[in-house]
Amino acid sequence: MLNSSTHVRAVLGALAAALALTLTACSPSTASSPEPTPAASETATPAPTPTETATPTPAPVIDTIDGVSVDGAFGEVPALSFEPNFSIDQTRQRTIIEGDAANPAITEASIVENNYAGYNARTGEKFDSSFDKGQAALMTLDRLVPGFSKSLLGHRAGDRVLMVIPGSEAYDSQNGSPDVGIAVGDTLIFVVDIIAVSVDTATGTPQSPSLPVTLGADADGYPTVAIPAGAAQPTQRTVATVIQGTQRGVAATDYLMVFYRSYSWRTGALIEDKYAAPDSGALSDLIPDWKEGLVGVPIGSRVVIVAPDAYPDGQATPAVEAGESVVFVIDILFASSAA
Repeated sequence: MLNSSTHVRAVLGALAAALALTLTACSPSTASSPEPTPAASETATPAPTPTETATPTPAPVIDTIDGVSVDGAFGEVPALSFEPNFSIDQTRQRTIIEGDAANPAITEASIVENNYAGYNARTGEKFDSSFDKGQAALMTLDRLVPGFSKSLLGHRAGDRVLMVIPGSEAYDSQNGSPDVGIAVGDTLIFVVDIIAVSVDTATGTPQSPSLPVTLGADADGYPTVAIPAGAAQPTQRTVATVIQGTQRGVAATDYLMVFYRSYSWRTGALIEDKYAAPDSGALSDLIPDWKEGLVGVPIGSRVVIVAPDAYPDGQATPAVEAGESVVFVIDILFASSAA
């Protein structure tokens, strides 16, 4: 939260729009066709005929990527070795480093945080790299060129993947990308480190922590909280993981996508319900109980936070009294350093 009187949903909801904008700006993406050039007027002085750019000689077509080698550890800038000037017959990919098999697989609906390096197989030149930029990329499969999307499907966080994509499933439909030296027909090579993958609900190993409240579930399967009758308001924060996710832990600088519910300790009533649709936002903007309680918790986890003084100044909507204890149930659907 931005301050003690601002509730979680206001901050998370505002950041959701920022996340959506980020996803539309990721690379390598599809692109809209350029606007057509207006026709010259009949009275205009004819422009000189431009010199035609030579079309590159088609590179030999091969049906294997065995000649492409990748060295280096996951998370480090990959060292790529291959003999330039070739085209691939179809999209081909290979897992270079395998992540934890317990991590959820990428689906067509996933949000993916990754680092990537892209090379032109015809020229041998690197044309793009998030590794070099020092900033991971956020991607959704529907915003990517077809060969990249199909190569991601089924992979998991922790995987390093080599992708070799023909022009027909890369930038041919966009007439290449001349600004980075990609001509129509060029085969592209990508090395991709998959850092994090979104989940639809808490996914992992159930835990049995000692809790000051009782957890249940409603008819939709969403978690509920029951406050013990007559229980004194807690004086210490409780943070307990009830489902342990398998992906990397949340960092203090991350942006989160979550489901959550909050309950009043005083009345037992549901204060906020965000299990029908996720919210997203910067962890650093949230209340201390979230900022301090969620760091290190794996993506995919379900966490209960009992906050003894969540809103020291109280808030009007939803109504929480100053100093009132609040119980949060949070599913961490995604976390990313990119915003």
